Amino acid sequence: MPGTRGPRRIPLLVAALGALLTVTACGSGGGGGDGGQGGGSTIRIGYQAFPSGDLIVKEKGLLEKALPDHTVKWIKFDSGASINTAFVAGSVDLAAIGSSPVARGLSEPLNIPYKVTWVLDVAGDNEALVARDGSGVEDVRDLAGRKVATPFSSTSHYSLLAALDRAGVDPAKVDLLDLEPQDIVAAWSRGDIDAAYVWLPTLDELARSGKTLVSSRELAAAGKPTLDLGVASTAFIEKQPEVIAAWRKAQAQALDLIHDDPSAAAEAVGKQLGIGSEDAAAQLKQGIFLEPAEQAGDTWLGTPGQVGGLARNLHSAAEFLAGQKQIPAAPELSELEKAVYVEGLSDAVSG
Repeated sequence: MPGTRGPRRIPLLVAALGALLTVTACGSGGGGGDGGQGGGSTIRIGYQAFPSGDLIVKEKGLLEKALPDHTVKWIKFDSGASINTAFVAGSVDLAAIGSSPVARGLSEPLNIPYKVTWVLDVAGDNEALVARDGSGVEDVRDLAGRKVATPFSSTSHYSLLAALDRAGVDPAKVDLLDLEPQDIVAAWSRGDIDAAYVWLPTLDELARSGKTLVSSRELAAAGKPTLDLGVASTAFIEKQPEVIAAWRKAQAQALDLIHDDPSAAAEAVGKQLGIGSEDAAAQLKQGIFLEPAEQAGDTWLGTPGQVGGLARNLHSAAEFLAGQKQIPAAPELSELEKAVYVEGLSDAVSG
């Protein structure tokens, strides 16, 4: 479990199947009275500690204010893989998760019944591949035969594979280690790893004694973009669509704050991350945050009857993962279009 394990080499398909059988400690704390089926008064939200509007919603209690008759339970996770496990176990209703884990979750063997409801951010310089000073690694091609850590089944893992593919490096020739962010910091400080692909705020810690080889912004420009998404279980959406509407409006408020009052946004994010407002402001600038109205645009979620480009993004990610033998096969595009929840979106982002 996160925080207690050392470096592990895990065959990825076995890891994915294991997620069906294992309920992690961090994912079993949900208090929903209906086991995640959406009928109770408790809303269980999985979140991750990276700079985003999601942390603003949490810090300012925006959802609690919008839904005073509900109990909002925030559950912290370290990566998308553990959030997928929690959805399989029925212990979360909504969550913030990367696009690569979502593509994996919607594919065999997981086939998680959830839908994308929001784009939290587009990965920019807030995720990157960094080589440790003294490792002798100067560019991505030097990683053959080296120890490189990343949280498996995350956007960083996807981007690491994309970076290796772009550089012509066979992943089988790299000693890939599955580590959660806090474990990466410990392994880095001991000199146990040569490089790591990870996100903020862990990325900032590594960058103080390392060299950035490639960022997710560069990979996006090269055709391999990654996103942080809001997802909700299909059963929860069907039974409590009003909660999804309130959650979207809270997220839209957070995006407005990021754009209109960066200082206030940084203060809220800093409190959640335990860092100063100045550092939080710098981290927020490294991500790419949409205007709320863009959510319903052709590039992203879209509108009823016209699902946007997000479905194609997920399909491209799934095809890449299948090509890398991370999943058996990519779902059909039509299936992924069904997994993008656009009903009511325009109302939530219209102000």
